[in-house]
Amino acid sequence: MPGLVHVVDDDASFRTAIERRLKLAGYDVATYASAQELLDRLPDPDRLGCVLLDVQIPGLSGPELQTRLIELGSTLPIVFLTGHADTATTVRAIKAGAEDFLTKPVSSEQLIDAIERAMARHEAARSQRSRLESLRALVAALTPRERQVFDLIVRGKINKQVAHELGTTERTVKAHRHQVMEKMQARSLAELVSIAERLGMLHPKDERRG
Repeated sequence: MPGLVHVVDDDASFRTAIERRLKLAGYDVATYASAQELLDRLPDPDRLGCVLLDVQIPGLSGPELQTRLIELGSTLPIVFLTGHADTATTVRAIKAGAEDFLTKPVSSEQLIDAIERAMARHEAARSQRSRLESLRALVAALTPRERQVFDLIVRGKINKQVAHELGTTERTVKAHRHQVMEKMQARSLAELVSIAERLGMLHPKDERRG
């Protein structure tokens, strides 16, 4: 399925021209005459895409829409288009995570280049999110006891300490530990710790407690 470009611009003839250009390049296109229109028909976050956004549109401005989308948790990269480049606006938009800032008139090459980069970034964000979701599912499949063992070993506790803390034998801990490694598909303790970090399960206060 080709990437979907959301074009937000109040200039109808510009929207038509850009839509034609992008469709020729193999993209799907959705057009919106205002920022509010995009918010009313919020894009599917799982569909690969990006937003091509005019800075100065009546009503909600481009940068304001950018803020709203971030607040809504959207990961769609934004490529800004402007008729007159204004450094302060550009810097603010880029700092807030905009993918690129193009000045009209924009060449097809420049436009496609920016969109390809934005799509690649969205693809990376999506695969990272699906990886996190699958890791969360693996954690959810652990038994309550395995989860306790997992929590303790990723904080650097050795089997003996884990056994003491859980009131069980080292041999039992070893068996649980083996199960945890298998279920979490981790080949080493370092990999297990890295999974716990990615899932936000390790906090500075945990280190101090050790």
